[in-house]
Amino acid sequence: MNYADLKTAVEDYCENTFTATDFAIMTELAEQKIYNSVQLPSLRKNVTGSLTATNSYLALPYDFLSVFSLAVVDGTGAYTYLLNKDVNFIREAYPIPTSTGTPKYYAVFGPDSSTLQELTLILGPTPSAGLVAELHYFYYPVSIVTAGTSWLGDNFDSALFNAVMVEAIRFMKGEPDLVAMYDSQYQQSLMLLKNLGDGKLRQDAYRSGQVRTQVI
Repeated sequence: MNYADLKTAVEDYCENTFTATDFAIMTELAEQKIYNSVQLPSLRKNVTGSLTATNSYLALPYDFLSVFSLAVVDGTGAYTYLLNKDVNFIREAYPIPTSTGTPKYYAVFGPDSSTLQELTLILGPTPSAGLVAELHYFYYPVSIVTAGTSWLGDNFDSALFNAVMVEAIRFMKGEPDLVAMYDSQYQQSLMLLKNLGDGKLRQDAYRSGQVRTQVI
């Protein structure tokens, strides 16, 4: 289901038309709700960057939302994964920023002072040499509103459609029982999506065995 098909279907079900702006907002709200309810592979991104000697900060990508993992890679290609801590832990453990070594910990520090927009990580201890950093992180993919298509629209349009329907009925100030009905439909489709994203995609038949239904 592409964006045009989605808009047509929602308007047909609601027997109402929406402006382009209003429908775009409803769709983006629906996507955000789904993306924060299920961990899908399409929400993961992997990037590499460089740690600079004597610089205890690492700039984060503009679309960063949260960290899955952060590793430093030495000259031999060996990975060392850093542990997530609070900023105050790193400040207390390494009170002198000029004391350097191979980073062991990281924390989300705050906006870059030069841009006041992008977040940065603080590392402990401060890197003693230039190293490669590999960041695996959570982000929002390009909305179906912008791209016209999306992973959700192509593979699990029931969840996207029902999520947008909830937003549409709420926008139309529908009766509480109608809102509850569409929310129930959304929850059912979300459960199926969670079975995929948080279930099937995290196991295989070799290690976990095939799904079995008890026969009475």
